[in-house]
Amino acid sequence: MAKTPMVSLLYLFLLSAFVLNCHSQEKEVHVVYLGEPLRGDVSVAATHHSMLAGVLGRLLLLLLLVLVAIILYYNYSIINAILGDLYLIYELLEKFFGGDNSGRHSSAKKSLVYSYGRSFNGFAAKLSEEEVTKFSDMEGVVSVLPNTILKLHTTRSWDFMGFTQNHLSGPHEGDVIVGLLDTGIWPESESFGDKDFGPPPAKWNGTCQSGNNFTCNNKIIGARYYNSMDYYDITDFKSPRDSEGHGSHTASTAAGVEVAGASYLGLAEGVARGAVPKARIAMYKVCWSFGCALADILAAFDDAIADGVDIISVSLGSDWPLPYFQDPIAIGSFHAMKNGILTSNSAGNSGPWPYTVSNYSPWSLTVAASTIDRKFVCQVVLGNGQAFTGNAINNFDLNGTSYPLIWGGDAANFSAGANPEASRYCLPGYLNSYKVEGKIVLCDTLWDGSGVLMANGLGTIMADTYYTDFAFSFPLPATFISKEDGLKVLEYIRSTDTPIATILVGETWKDVMAPSIVSFSSRGPNPITPDILKPDLTAPGVDILAAWSPVSPPSIYWKDTRSVNYNIISGTSMSCPHVSGAAAYIKATYPDWSPAAIKSALMTTAYVMDSRKHEDAEFAYGSGHINPLKAVSPGLVFDASEADYIDFLCKQGYNTSTLRLVTGDNSVCTSTEPGRAWDLNYPSFSLAIEDGQPITGTFTRTVTNVGFSNSTYFVYLYLPTSISVKVEPSILSFSAVGEKKSFTVTVSGPKISMQPIMSAAIIWKDGVHEVRTPLVVYTILPASYSSYSVPTSKKPAFEGKKPVFEGSSFYHKNGILGNN
Repeated sequence: MAKTPMVSLLYLFLLSAFVLNCHSQEKEVHVVYLGEPLRGDVSVAATHHSMLAGVLGRLLLLLLLVLVAIILYYNYSIINAILGDLYLIYELLEKFFGGDNSGRHSSAKKSLVYSYGRSFNGFAAKLSEEEVTKFSDMEGVVSVLPNTILKLHTTRSWDFMGFTQNHLSGPHEGDVIVGLLDTGIWPESESFGDKDFGPPPAKWNGTCQSGNNFTCNNKIIGARYYNSMDYYDITDFKSPRDSEGHGSHTASTAAGVEVAGASYLGLAEGVARGAVPKARIAMYKVCWSFGCALADILAAFDDAIADGVDIISVSLGSDWPLPYFQDPIAIGSFHAMKNGILTSNSAGNSGPWPYTVSNYSPWSLTVAASTIDRKFVCQVVLGNGQAFTGNAINNFDLNGTSYPLIWGGDAANFSAGANPEASRYCLPGYLNSYKVEGKIVLCDTLWDGSGVLMANGLGTIMADTYYTDFAFSFPLPATFISKEDGLKVLEYIRSTDTPIATILVGETWKDVMAPSIVSFSSRGPNPITPDILKPDLTAPGVDILAAWSPVSPPSIYWKDTRSVNYNIISGTSMSCPHVSGAAAYIKATYPDWSPAAIKSALMTTAYVMDSRKHEDAEFAYGSGHINPLKAVSPGLVFDASEADYIDFLCKQGYNTSTLRLVTGDNSVCTSTEPGRAWDLNYPSFSLAIEDGQPITGTFTRTVTNVGFSNSTYFVYLYLPTSISVKVEPSILSFSAVGEKKSFTVTVSGPKISMQPIMSAAIIWKDGVHEVRTPLVVYTILPASYSSYSVPTSKKPAFEGKKPVFEGSSFYHKNGILGNN
């Protein structure tokens, strides 16, 4: 009988240990953001370790108390017999939890993934839900973020903007370092050669994680990789090497050296280059086959800022709006701004729907995507002589030979459960290979060609109404025509017993309508702060040729085994590095300019876009299309400091204590009441009016003279008839470079409800410079201003689960094909 209490106690101990083990297995990576980095001789890692150990220890003690309560409940009489053993049980639990005698500290060490402390303060650790709650309530913690997965959002493009080769290589270009957060880089690419490059700039404080056959040079001066998920697909390189192609593409677009004869399998041949060929590149690999983890993005920002980069290019983002200090890119770019670094962001690929713009913080630059004057087309010629032109990047040459033509609906694989209604889409497994083999197949939707390829088809003609303003490449002869033309092809098939067709090799045509905002480019208004116009501007992002990883599929089909060194793809991921390169060009010209000044120069000198082609107007293109040559001579800039952004955040509802953690100083919010952002010195004006209210708003702006020392600017207005704008003063006179002048803009008009965007512009001219700032007025629901800082965010679909991207191409990963 004496053994019974001890057996029960042992059972309870083992049960507790089992529960504790399950508890530890349920932990997921979270980021605990603490704001500005610690000052003085303080060990950041030790501080974070201590915080973790404290929280984990309290939870362990709680478990022990639960164990005691269970014992008391079942047998009060044995409590005296086992009191002496409780400390031993606690030690055993600690040992089980931590794996050694250090207990809590060992557990904390195992939980810690990253310790951020070079540029801002925080850490990433594996935490349970209870631990997340405890950290969220802890004094000194700004926010706790789940490790969500973010999505990846040019032989001709630079020339299209008038930025030709004879404008390259300024005196300080070799001192500029462009940092990219992306999928890595292919160092052997010709675009990253370092011929005639000297050593890295003295300010460089980074490193190259060499090994696994990866090395840097005097062009790629830094490379790191981050993987908090500790998950590697068979296609992933455990190094900064790029297996996706995306990072090599963006890096070469921004700062690749000049490479003559670059092409995609013979198409679009020419000189591939970046905006700043002599600039240095630092790659921070945060994206893998499964996406880009939040904790890794913050770790990369922490390093890039401290490493000494000048511009940070981030072609990725979230699919849902987040408050500023729950958004890793907003957090990282805020601390970059504090350190004099401009962050250039992609706007996202969720267009053309409104309120889909990503990366909307006012201290970063948000880039939409537009076309250039080159489009890729591919013609199909039917047996009756009819020809139809579609969009496709098709390098396959059938030499004009015609082949049998069949509609996918006439080739259903009934054995696999398909019927004509299903097989007409030509999805994998739905086609009858006996009927399709050796034929060109008409399909009623856009897909990757894999269904036809798997059924031994020779080529495909796809017909649909989506994605008609940019081109895809496919793993077989293919073109993508309109649905109307598809019906004509089907009509021909029905008219003859032996329908035939051929698909011609692709061509490039001049697009006289360029630039136009592409359909997939995400649109405003700003989902968090209606008073800040987003996107900021647009840049080439359609059918861009740039460097590629030779191990990544060159087409939309993920099993395409062909290998290319240069590829043609589309996305705001492609437009973002164009602006990053242009920003680096300005930085090389004016090394002391602030991030806000560089941003202002790009925005106020942008080409004016044609609003008649874009019903979304500024919600599609912001200030307009970048003009790098004019941006180096803007005349006036709208500068902004950290203090300006702190004042902005106060009006967004953030309090003094939170902002002091972020800034590390004695910043004070004079009011805790949310307010409008009309006084932020932003180079655009956004006036959101609640339905049924009159148009009214007053903005204050300050401009800094960076043009002629003695100059006078006169204001000019472009206005719709429905609004009135008054600018005071209407004349600004300067007597020195660096002199500042302020003005107010008062907007008024009648009551409005449910109105589309109204576009206006305020332009300052001195006879040489034109400083243009867009002004938009639009209506919102009355509830839109009820909360500035805590919007309801959609729960991410990926939270701590092992990601598997079976059969995903680049276009699936970046969201362009997400709705197809």
